Amino acid sequence: MLRLTLRLTLGTKAIATAALASWALATAPPASAQAPQHEEFLPPVIEWSGASEELMLDPGHEWATDFERSAGYDSPDYASTKAWCERLVAASNNLAWISLGLSPEQREIFAIVASGEGAFTAEALAASERPLVLAQGGIHSGEIDGKDAGMMLLRDMTVTGTRQDLLDAVNFVLVPIFSVDAHERRGETSRINQRGPTVQGWRTTARNLNLNRDYTKADAVEMQHMLRFLHALDPDLYLDLHVTDGADYAYDITFGSNGPHGWSPQINTWLQDELQPQVSQALDRMGHIPGPLIFTVDQLDIREGMYSWTAGPRFSNGYGDARHIPTVLLENHSLKPYRQRVLGTYVFLEACLRTAAAGKDELRAAIATDRQQRPAMQHTGYQDGDPRSIDFLAVGEEPYESSVSGGQVMAWNGQVSTITIPVLNNSQRAGEVVRPAAYWIPAAWADLGELLQLHAVGFERIEEAVSLEVEVLRLPEASIEGAPYEGHVRVTAGEAVASIETVEFGPGALRVPTDQDGGTLTVLLLDPTSADSFFQWGMMLEVLQRTEYFESYVLEPMARRMLEEDDELANEFAERLANDEEFAADPRARLDFFYMRSPYYDREFRLYPIARELAD
Repeated sequence: MLRLTLRLTLGTKAIATAALASWALATAPPASAQAPQHEEFLPPVIEWSGASEELMLDPGHEWATDFERSAGYDSPDYASTKAWCERLVAASNNLAWISLGLSPEQREIFAIVASGEGAFTAEALAASERPLVLAQGGIHSGEIDGKDAGMMLLRDMTVTGTRQDLLDAVNFVLVPIFSVDAHERRGETSRINQRGPTVQGWRTTARNLNLNRDYTKADAVEMQHMLRFLHALDPDLYLDLHVTDGADYAYDITFGSNGPHGWSPQINTWLQDELQPQVSQALDRMGHIPGPLIFTVDQLDIREGMYSWTAGPRFSNGYGDARHIPTVLLENHSLKPYRQRVLGTYVFLEACLRTAAAGKDELRAAIATDRQQRPAMQHTGYQDGDPRSIDFLAVGEEPYESSVSGGQVMAWNGQVSTITIPVLNNSQRAGEVVRPAAYWIPAAWADLGELLQLHAVGFERIEEAVSLEVEVLRLPEASIEGAPYEGHVRVTAGEAVASIETVEFGPGALRVPTDQDGGTLTVLLLDPTSADSFFQWGMMLEVLQRTEYFESYVLEPMARRMLEEDDELANEFAERLANDEEFAADPRARLDFFYMRSPYYDREFRLYPIARELAD
């Protein structure tokens, strides 16, 4: 059971007074309200104005945010953000405060709940008939648009009342800053390719971990808090708010999800056919240029095309897909001014709330259908399929030869035109495996149960030994990658060799059934051929180390006896000598050939410790 620290500030005088005092310290307009200091090196800005500018309050208004008081250039630091949010919660009976927990540097990760029906606990929100939308800002805290837009929307749903009707239709939870420690590694030089805010946070945590690579391995304390919160709420819609890297183009607000080919076909169909067009129309009406998620093939030339990427479960949108939680990734265009991006994010959030409210029944039916699926075969990843072409709003390109690097450098001229580009569809399902009835984790590896609990994956811990006929996998081709990645040394599994064997599991072993809502994610975490499995994240390196060896004075006479008694073995050895010069020239390798075929060889070397209970 998740324990959430819930702080209701409804009429709580002490908290309200403290929040007002904190706010009073920051009433002057931010001194840093200006364009980025590297503005002269960025591509020409495309001039913009839109109806969403009317969403901004006058800088002198008592509920103006730092963003508004700085004319759209600034974003407040953690302390100012928290003080403003505390003041807002204290001022409205429709808002509440939830603490997810503390970061490694002891900052509170907090959420604000907006509910017209007073659903202010995780249990009440999960049980409500109203749809629940969870949005998080600052998973990469240099990309903080979602925080400032979310604060404005919460204010307008409550104290100013301009969006109060939303409280009658939907419950909304905002985590303004997910990566709170990274948020405070602030500076004007954090993101060289981004137009604002003037002072920005950092991409990775205080432990240098990228939270949007951490969903499955859950190394970061911040991610552990978020996973508990996410599964306690079980939202109808989960929004992860980012800013892009990369090329210039006309679109300012891009967003999307894994398509119907993903692990949640019905959910993804609803997101594609219902949410995407309705949100795009709302953005268009307010003067923005919405587009699909854009990942360019070649930053030097958009005409080379873009990828239609399908995220794996280490990423927010891939994790939601695998866990059957409708999840949308927002990527605002980094080269658009901060003012434009934040206002577009406000419109995006509001449109998502309205679309979820209007389509609640269809959305929940899609969630239920995907959670009930129990396919006999399950894919573990994706590969490229046939390309297609789309019309694309590009910005004129003018590449030039660099006198500094000696290579080609792209420059953009700010002129927008429509071109046709290829889209490489990363949508072909790959890596199909038989979905077992359950996975069996030996007691020696039962600490993996803590990770499974974080992912809301259910399991049974057995109390008495049991002997079972199960499928076991050996991984003769597994190899360790050469450099660390996100705090791990990753492993490539290679081709697995399966066999049916009788295995005894002692007390404390875990049986993890796949017949559960989290069954798809269970396969992706526990099947070693999955790129996001615990095995490929390097959590089981022990199985790849050899611990028993031989002495040649024993193996030499034993090998001669084996050759004399086994003609087939003798032929195999002779063929290896004739065709493998390196093997033939290595005395130790030649003796190892026989050791591996002797009864003394370690049969658990490269044996994957988790077994598969096959369905009848």
